Amino acid sequence: MALSLVYADEAGRIYIHDKLTAMGLNGPSFSELTQVVPLPAGASLVMLPGRAPVGLDRSSGRTQPVDSGSKWAVGALLPAGYVRTLLPAYKAWEECPRLPFFGYTAVGSHGGRLYAAALPIDHLRSRWSPRFYNTKTLPDRIARLQRIFPGNRLVEHLSGCSLGYQCFTAQNLFYERWEAGIPSSRRCNARCLGCISNQEEDVPPAPHIRIGFSPSKDEIVALAVHHLDRARDGIISFGQGCEGEPSLESDLLAGAVKEIRRQTHRGTININTNGGSVEDLARLVDAGLDAMRVSLFSAQEETFMAYHRPRGFDLADVANSIRMARSQGVVVSLNLLTFPGLTDRPGEVGALLDFIGETGIEMVQLRNLSGDPAWLAEAFPMTEKTLGIPGLIKCLQAKHPSLRIGSFTHPAASFRRRRGSR
Repeated sequence: MALSLVYADEAGRIYIHDKLTAMGLNGPSFSELTQVVPLPAGASLVMLPGRAPVGLDRSSGRTQPVDSGSKWAVGALLPAGYVRTLLPAYKAWEECPRLPFFGYTAVGSHGGRLYAAALPIDHLRSRWSPRFYNTKTLPDRIARLQRIFPGNRLVEHLSGCSLGYQCFTAQNLFYERWEAGIPSSRRCNARCLGCISNQEEDVPPAPHIRIGFSPSKDEIVALAVHHLDRARDGIISFGQGCEGEPSLESDLLAGAVKEIRRQTHRGTININTNGGSVEDLARLVDAGLDAMRVSLFSAQEETFMAYHRPRGFDLADVANSIRMARSQGVVVSLNLLTFPGLTDRPGEVGALLDFIGETGIEMVQLRNLSGDPAWLAEAFPMTEKTLGIPGLIKCLQAKHPSLRIGSFTHPAASFRRRRGSR
Protein backbone atom coordinates (compact mmCIF):
# COMPACT_ATOMS: atom_id res chain seq x y z
CA MET A 1 0.00 0.00 0.00
CA ALA A 2 1.16 3.53 -0.75
CA LEU A 3 1.22 5.72 2.34
CA SER A 4 0.39 9.41 2.21
CA LEU A 5 2.71 12.12 3.49
CA VAL A 6 2.15 13.31 7.05
CA TYR A 7 3.19 16.81 8.10
CA ALA A 8 2.46 19.42 10.77
CA ASP A 9 1.90 23.14 10.99
CA GLU A 10 3.60 25.46 13.45
CA ALA A 11 0.85 24.92 16.00
CA GLY A 12 1.44 21.18 16.01
CA ARG A 13 -1.67 20.22 14.05
CA ILE A 14 -1.17 17.10 11.94
CA TYR A 15 -2.20 16.95 8.26
CA ILE A 16 -2.28 14.32 5.52
CA HIS A 17 -1.09 15.23 2.00
CA ASP A 18 -3.01 12.86 -0.28
CA LYS A 19 -1.14 13.91 -3.43
CA LEU A 20 2.28 13.00 -2.05
CA THR A 21 3.46 9.53 -1.08
CA ALA A 22 5.27 9.29 2.25
CA MET A 23 9.03 8.84 1.97
CA GLY A 24 11.81 7.86 4.33
CA LEU A 25 15.57 8.32 4.28
CA ASN A 26 18.27 5.65 4.34
CA GLY A 27 21.81 6.83 3.70
CA PRO A 28 21.77 9.10 0.65
CA SER A 29 18.48 7.81 -0.75
CA PHE A 30 14.83 8.61 -0.27
CA SER A 31 12.54 5.60 -0.57
CA GLU A 32 8.90 4.72 -0.07
CA LEU A 33 7.83 3.20 3.22
CA THR A 34 7.45 -0.53 2.62
CA GLN A 35 8.37 -2.22 5.93
CA VAL A 36 5.77 -0.60 8.18
CA VAL A 37 3.67 -1.33 11.26
CA PRO A 38 0.61 0.49 12.55
CA LEU A 39 1.84 3.20 14.89
CA PRO A 40 2.32 1.19 18.12
CA ALA A 41 0.69 2.05 21.42
CA GLY A 42 3.03 4.30 23.32
CA ALA A 43 4.54 5.85 20.18
CA SER A 44 4.32 9.59 19.72
CA LEU A 45 4.52 12.01 16.83
CA VAL A 46 6.94 14.93 16.96
CA MET A 47 7.44 17.93 14.73
CA LEU A 48 10.83 18.53 13.15
CA PRO A 49 11.09 22.33 13.11
CA GLY A 50 13.01 23.96 10.29
CA ARG A 51 12.64 20.90 8.09
CA ALA A 52 10.31 20.79 5.10
CA PRO A 53 8.59 17.41 4.57
CA VAL A 54 9.60 15.48 1.44
CA GLY A 55 7.23 13.21 -0.48
CA LEU A 56 6.83 11.53 -3.86
CA ASP A 57 4.52 13.31 -6.30
CA ARG A 58 2.07 10.67 -7.51
CA SER A 59 1.50 12.31 -10.88
CA SER A 60 5.09 13.07 -11.86
CA GLY A 61 6.88 10.35 -9.89
CA ARG A 62 9.38 12.92 -8.60
CA THR A 63 10.57 13.45 -5.05
CA GLN A 64 9.80 16.95 -3.85
CA PRO A 65 9.69 18.96 -0.63
CA VAL A 66 6.56 20.72 0.52
CA ASP A 67 7.84 24.27 0.07
CA SER A 68 6.33 26.33 2.81
CA GLY A 69 7.78 27.93 5.88
CA SER A 70 4.74 26.87 7.89
CA LYS A 71 4.81 23.13 7.10
CA TRP A 72 7.12 20.95 9.11
CA ALA A 73 8.22 17.35 8.71
CA VAL A 74 6.98 14.82 11.25
CA GLY A 75 8.65 11.81 12.83
CA ALA A 76 7.57 9.07 15.20
CA LEU A 77 9.24 8.11 18.47
CA LEU A 78 8.78 4.38 18.93
CA PRO A 79 8.39 2.40 22.14
CA ALA A 80 11.08 -0.15 22.97
CA GLY A 81 10.87 -3.43 21.08
CA TYR A 82 10.65 -1.86 17.60
CA VAL A 83 13.58 -1.15 15.30
CA ARG A 84 13.15 1.63 12.77
CA THR A 85 13.92 0.96 9.13
CA LEU A 86 13.88 4.51 7.74
CA LEU A 87 14.51 8.03 9.01
CA PRO A 88 12.04 10.87 8.32
CA ALA A 89 12.45 12.41 4.86
CA TYR A 90 12.93 16.17 4.91
CA LYS A 91 14.84 19.09 3.46
CA ALA A 92 16.41 21.25 6.13
CA TRP A 93 16.20 25.01 6.00
CA GLU A 94 19.33 27.03 6.64
CA GLU A 95 20.32 27.26 10.31
CA CYS A 96 17.51 25.01 11.53
CA PRO A 97 17.75 24.08 15.22
CA ARG A 98 19.46 20.82 16.19
CA LEU A 99 16.98 18.17 17.23
CA PRO A 100 16.96 16.72 20.77
CA PHE A 101 18.21 13.21 21.51
CA PHE A 102 15.38 11.00 20.27
CA GLY A 103 15.13 8.17 17.75
CA TYR A 104 13.25 9.73 14.83
CA THR A 105 11.34 7.35 12.55
CA ALA A 106 9.58 7.92 9.21
CA VAL A 107 5.77 7.85 9.27
CA GLY A 108 2.92 7.81 6.76
CA SER A 109 -0.84 7.45 6.62
CA HIS A 110 -3.27 5.09 4.91
CA GLY A 111 -7.02 4.80 5.36
CA GLY A 112 -7.03 7.27 8.22
CA ARG A 113 -4.42 5.29 10.17
CA LEU A 114 -0.81 6.16 10.91
CA TYR A 115 2.06 3.78 10.17
CA ALA A 116 5.74 3.80 11.14
CA ALA A 117 8.73 2.48 9.18
CA ALA A 118 9.65 -0.15 11.74
CA LEU A 119 9.73 -3.84 12.63
CA PRO A 120 8.76 -5.52 15.91
CA ILE A 121 11.76 -7.55 17.05
CA ASP A 122 11.29 -8.88 20.59
CA HIS A 123 8.54 -11.07 22.02
CA LEU A 124 9.10 -9.42 25.42
CA ARG A 125 8.03 -6.03 24.09
CA SER A 126 4.55 -6.45 25.62
CA ARG A 127 6.20 -6.24 29.05
CA TRP A 128 7.51 -2.83 28.13
CA SER A 129 4.17 -1.52 26.90
CA PRO A 130 3.42 1.92 28.37
CA ARG A 131 0.12 0.60 29.74
CA PHE A 132 2.08 -1.22 32.46
CA TYR A 133 3.91 1.92 33.61
CA ASN A 134 3.08 5.29 35.19
CA THR A 135 0.01 3.75 36.79
CA LYS A 136 -1.98 5.33 39.60
CA THR A 137 -0.32 3.00 42.10
CA LEU A 138 3.24 4.11 41.31
CA PRO A 139 3.47 6.94 43.91
CA ASP A 140 2.23 4.60 46.64
CA ARG A 141 4.71 1.92 45.58
CA ILE A 142 7.54 4.45 45.72
CA ALA A 143 6.43 5.60 49.17
CA ARG A 144 6.33 1.98 50.35
CA LEU A 145 9.93 1.30 49.29
CA GLN A 146 11.01 4.56 50.89
CA ARG A 147 9.53 3.30 54.17
CA ILE A 148 11.23 -0.10 53.81
CA PHE A 149 14.64 1.46 53.02
CA PRO A 150 14.76 4.84 54.79
CA GLY A 151 17.85 6.81 53.90
CA ASN A 152 18.77 4.64 50.91
CA ARG A 153 19.94 7.20 48.38
CA LEU A 154 19.33 4.86 45.46
CA VAL A 155 15.65 4.70 46.34
CA GLU A 156 15.47 8.48 46.22
CA HIS A 157 17.44 8.69 42.99
CA LEU A 158 15.31 6.05 41.25
CA SER A 159 12.15 7.71 42.54
CA GLY A 160 13.17 10.80 40.60
CA CYS A 161 13.99 8.71 37.52
CA SER A 162 10.57 7.04 37.76
CA LEU A 163 8.49 10.17 38.18
CA GLY A 164 10.60 12.78 36.42
CA TYR A 165 11.99 10.82 33.46
CA GLN A 166 9.34 8.07 33.53
CA CYS A 167 12.13 5.51 33.23
CA PHE A 168 10.68 2.03 32.90
CA THR A 169 13.67 0.15 34.35
CA ALA A 170 13.57 2.44 37.38
CA GLN A 171 9.82 1.91 37.77
CA ASN A 172 10.19 -1.87 37.63
CA LEU A 173 12.06 -1.72 40.94
CA PHE A 174 8.94 -0.32 42.57
CA TYR A 175 6.58 -2.62 40.67
CA GLU A 176 8.76 -5.57 41.78
CA ARG A 177 8.99 -7.20 38.34
CA TRP A 178 11.29 -7.92 35.38
CA GLU A 179 14.40 -5.80 34.77
CA ALA A 180 15.27 -3.05 37.25
CA GLY A 181 18.17 -0.65 36.89
CA ILE A 182 20.60 0.12 39.73
CA PRO A 183 23.02 2.94 38.77
CA SER A 184 26.37 3.20 40.50
CA SER A 185 28.98 5.12 38.49
CA ARG A 186 29.59 8.82 38.01
CA ARG A 187 32.68 8.18 35.85
CA CYS A 188 33.11 7.03 32.27
CA ASN A 189 36.07 5.96 30.12
CA ALA A 190 34.44 7.01 26.83
CA ARG A 191 32.93 10.16 25.36
CA CYS A 192 30.26 8.71 23.09
CA LEU A 193 28.77 11.20 20.65
CA GLY A 194 25.24 10.08 21.56
CA CYS A 195 25.70 9.95 25.34
CA ILE A 196 22.39 10.82 27.00
CA SER A 197 23.79 11.80 30.40
CA ASN A 198 26.81 13.95 29.48
CA GLN A 199 27.35 16.19 26.47
CA GLU A 200 30.51 18.27 26.33
CA GLU A 201 29.05 21.07 24.22
CA ASP A 202 25.54 20.55 25.63
CA VAL A 203 23.94 21.30 22.24
CA PRO A 204 21.38 19.92 22.42
CA PRO A 205 21.43 19.28 26.16
CA ALA A 206 21.72 15.71 27.43
CA PRO A 207 18.21 14.43 28.26
CA HIS A 208 19.28 12.85 31.56
CA ILE A 209 21.22 14.05 34.59
CA ARG A 210 24.01 11.69 35.62
CA ILE A 211 23.90 10.22 39.12
CA GLY A 212 25.64 12.59 41.52
CA PHE A 213 26.81 10.20 44.24
CA SER A 214 28.47 6.82 44.68
CA PRO A 215 26.12 4.40 46.44
CA SER A 216 27.40 2.14 49.18
CA LYS A 217 27.57 -1.63 48.87
CA ASP A 218 24.78 -1.94 51.43
CA GLU A 219 22.51 0.40 49.45
CA ILE A 220 23.03 -1.66 46.30
CA VAL A 221 22.63 -5.04 47.98
CA ALA A 222 19.46 -4.10 49.82
CA LEU A 223 17.60 -3.11 46.65
CA ALA A 224 19.02 -5.91 44.51
CA VAL A 225 18.09 -8.69 46.92
CA HIS A 226 14.67 -7.18 47.52
CA HIS A 227 14.02 -7.13 43.80
CA LEU A 228 15.44 -10.53 42.85
CA ASP A 229 13.61 -12.29 45.69
CA ARG A 230 10.25 -10.88 44.58
CA ALA A 231 10.30 -10.18 40.86
CA ARG A 232 9.04 -12.53 38.18
CA ASP A 233 11.92 -13.06 35.72
CA GLY A 234 13.86 -10.67 37.91
CA ILE A 235 16.92 -8.90 36.53
CA ILE A 236 19.02 -6.20 38.11
CA SER A 237 21.17 -4.19 35.70
CA PHE A 238 24.15 -2.03 36.48
CA GLY A 239 24.80 0.57 33.78
CA GLN A 240 21.90 2.90 33.09
CA GLY A 241 21.36 6.02 31.00
CA CYS A 242 21.75 8.15 34.13
CA GLU A 243 25.30 7.01 34.88
CA GLY A 244 28.75 6.50 33.43
CA GLU A 245 30.60 3.20 32.94
CA PRO A 246 29.74 0.81 35.81
CA SER A 247 32.79 -1.45 35.40
CA LEU A 248 34.93 1.45 36.66
CA GLU A 249 33.32 0.73 40.04
CA SER A 250 34.33 -2.93 39.87
CA ASP A 251 35.59 -3.14 43.46
CA LEU A 252 32.28 -1.82 44.78
CA LEU A 253 30.13 -3.89 42.44
CA ALA A 254 32.11 -7.11 42.86
CA GLY A 255 31.60 -6.88 46.61
CA ALA A 256 27.91 -6.18 46.06
CA VAL A 257 27.47 -9.08 43.63
CA LYS A 258 29.11 -11.53 46.05
CA GLU A 259 26.85 -10.41 48.87
CA ILE A 260 23.75 -10.49 46.67
CA ARG A 261 24.53 -14.07 45.71
CA ARG A 262 25.18 -14.97 49.34
CA GLN A 263 21.65 -13.82 50.18
CA THR A 264 19.76 -15.03 47.09
CA HIS A 265 20.34 -17.22 44.04
CA ARG A 266 17.24 -15.98 42.24
CA GLY A 267 17.17 -13.93 39.05
CA THR A 268 19.85 -12.43 36.79
CA ILE A 269 22.62 -10.00 37.66
CA ASN A 270 23.47 -8.05 34.50
CA ILE A 271 25.83 -5.25 33.57
CA ASN A 272 25.38 -2.82 30.68
CA THR A 273 28.90 -1.80 29.71
CA ASN A 274 31.12 -0.50 26.95
CA GLY A 275 33.36 -3.54 27.47
CA GLY A 276 36.53 -1.46 27.61
CA SER A 277 38.13 -2.78 30.79
CA VAL A 278 38.84 -6.53 30.66
CA GLU A 279 40.38 -6.52 34.14
CA ASP A 280 37.42 -4.79 35.80
CA LEU A 281 34.86 -6.97 34.04
CA ALA A 282 36.81 -10.12 34.95
CA ARG A 283 36.54 -9.08 38.60
CA LEU A 284 32.75 -8.88 38.24
CA VAL A 285 32.54 -12.19 36.38
CA ASP A 286 34.52 -13.86 39.16
CA ALA A 287 32.13 -12.36 41.71
CA GLY A 288 29.12 -14.04 40.08
CA LEU A 289 27.88 -11.87 37.19
CA ASP A 290 25.27 -13.70 35.08
CA ALA A 291 24.91 -11.50 32.00
CA MET A 292 26.70 -8.70 30.18
CA ARG A 293 25.35 -6.37 27.51
CA VAL A 294 27.99 -4.50 25.52
CA SER A 295 27.05 -1.29 23.72
CA LEU A 296 28.48 -1.05 20.22
CA PHE A 297 28.03 1.45 17.42
CA SER A 298 30.31 -0.25 14.91
CA ALA A 299 32.50 -3.33 14.59
CA GLN A 300 34.85 -1.39 12.30
CA GLU A 301 37.76 0.09 14.25
CA GLU A 302 37.79 3.55 12.68
CA THR A 303 34.05 4.10 13.06
CA PHE A 304 34.07 2.59 16.55
CA MET A 305 36.78 4.98 17.70
CA ALA A 306 35.13 8.01 16.11
CA TYR A 307 31.78 7.39 17.80
CA HIS A 308 32.76 6.00 21.22
CA ARG A 309 35.90 8.16 21.61
CA PRO A 310 37.28 5.78 24.24
CA ARG A 311 39.89 6.66 26.82
CA GLY A 312 42.49 3.92 27.15
CA PHE A 313 40.85 1.09 25.21
CA ASP A 314 39.94 0.05 21.69
CA LEU A 315 37.74 -2.44 19.85
CA ALA A 316 40.18 -5.29 20.51
CA ASP A 317 39.74 -4.76 24.25
CA VAL A 318 35.97 -4.95 23.86
CA ALA A 319 36.30 -8.23 21.96
CA ASN A 320 38.61 -9.60 24.65
CA SER A 321 36.12 -8.67 27.38
CA ILE A 322 33.39 -10.55 25.56
CA ARG A 323 35.54 -13.64 25.02
CA MET A 324 36.58 -13.62 28.68
CA ALA A 325 32.97 -13.45 29.87
CA ARG A 326 31.76 -16.11 27.44
CA SER A 327 34.57 -18.46 28.54
CA GLN A 328 33.13 -18.28 32.06
CA GLY A 329 29.58 -19.02 30.97
CA VAL A 330 28.29 -15.43 31.16
CA VAL A 331 25.47 -14.59 28.74
CA VAL A 332 26.76 -11.80 26.48
CA SER A 333 24.59 -9.59 24.26
CA LEU A 334 25.44 -6.71 21.98
CA ASN A 335 23.52 -3.50 22.46
CA LEU A 336 23.80 -2.54 18.77
CA LEU A 337 23.10 1.16 18.32
CA THR A 338 21.36 1.15 14.96
CA PHE A 339 21.07 4.00 12.50
CA PRO A 340 19.62 3.44 9.00
CA GLY A 341 22.19 4.42 6.41
CA LEU A 342 25.16 3.46 8.56
CA THR A 343 24.54 0.26 10.52
CA ASP A 344 23.24 -1.44 7.37
CA ARG A 345 26.19 -0.57 5.10
CA PRO A 346 27.69 -3.73 3.55
CA GLY A 347 31.06 -3.09 5.20
CA GLU A 348 29.47 -2.52 8.61
CA VAL A 349 27.34 -5.65 8.29
CA GLY A 350 30.30 -7.79 7.27
CA ALA A 351 32.42 -6.56 10.16
CA LEU A 352 29.56 -7.15 12.59
CA LEU A 353 29.02 -10.72 11.37
CA ASP A 354 32.73 -11.46 11.85
CA PHE A 355 32.79 -9.83 15.28
CA ILE A 356 29.86 -11.96 16.47
CA GLY A 357 31.46 -15.14 15.18
CA GLU A 358 34.85 -14.35 16.72
CA THR A 359 33.51 -13.48 20.17
CA GLY A 360 30.63 -15.91 20.67
CA ILE A 361 27.90 -13.30 21.15
CA GLU A 362 24.57 -14.99 21.94
CA MET A 363 22.17 -12.10 21.34
CA VAL A 364 22.01 -8.84 19.43
CA GLN A 365 19.74 -6.19 20.87
CA LEU A 366 18.85 -3.67 18.17
CA ARG A 367 18.39 -0.25 19.73
CA ASN A 368 17.50 2.89 17.78
CA LEU A 369 20.32 5.40 18.20
CA SER A 370 18.97 8.73 19.43
CA GLY A 371 20.13 11.95 17.82
CA ASP A 372 19.57 14.48 15.07
CA PRO A 373 19.97 12.61 11.74
CA ALA A 374 21.85 15.52 10.19
CA TRP A 375 24.20 15.68 13.17
CA LEU A 376 25.16 12.03 12.75
CA ALA A 377 25.47 12.41 8.98
CA GLU A 378 27.97 15.23 9.57
CA ALA A 379 30.11 12.92 11.69
CA PHE A 380 29.70 9.90 9.41
CA PRO A 381 28.81 10.92 5.83
CA MET A 382 26.28 8.44 4.51
CA THR A 383 26.88 8.11 0.80
CA GLU A 384 26.82 4.32 0.33
CA LYS A 385 23.95 2.23 -0.88
CA THR A 386 22.87 0.02 2.02
CA LEU A 387 21.32 -3.38 2.64
CA GLY A 388 18.55 -1.82 4.72
CA ILE A 389 17.77 -2.72 8.32
CA PRO A 390 15.64 -5.72 7.23
CA GLY A 391 18.61 -6.82 5.12
CA LEU A 392 20.88 -6.52 8.16
CA ILE A 393 18.56 -8.75 10.18
CA LYS A 394 18.42 -11.35 7.39
CA CYS A 395 22.23 -11.44 7.25
CA LEU A 396 22.43 -11.94 11.01
CA GLN A 397 19.95 -14.80 10.88
CA ALA A 398 21.61 -16.46 7.88
CA LYS A 399 25.19 -16.23 9.18
CA HIS A 400 24.41 -17.04 12.80
CA PRO A 401 21.21 -19.14 12.95
CA SER A 402 21.39 -19.64 16.73
CA LEU A 403 21.79 -15.92 17.43
CA ARG A 404 18.92 -14.41 19.38
CA ILE A 405 17.74 -11.06 17.97
CA GLY A 406 15.68 -8.75 20.10
CA SER A 407 15.66 -5.49 21.98
CA PHE A 408 15.77 -6.30 25.70
CA THR A 409 17.91 -8.16 28.21
CA HIS A 410 16.42 -11.64 28.66
CA PRO A 411 16.76 -13.74 31.83
CA ALA A 412 20.07 -15.62 31.82
CA ALA A 413 18.26 -18.88 32.60
CA SER A 414 16.53 -18.81 29.21
CA PHE A 415 19.92 -18.94 27.46
CA ARG A 416 21.19 -21.71 29.71
CA ARG A 417 18.13 -23.84 28.97
CA ARG A 418 18.71 -23.19 25.28
CA ARG A 419 22.38 -24.22 25.52
CA GLY A 420 21.35 -27.43 27.24
CA SER A 421 18.91 -28.29 24.47
CA ARG A 422 21.56 -28.08 21.75
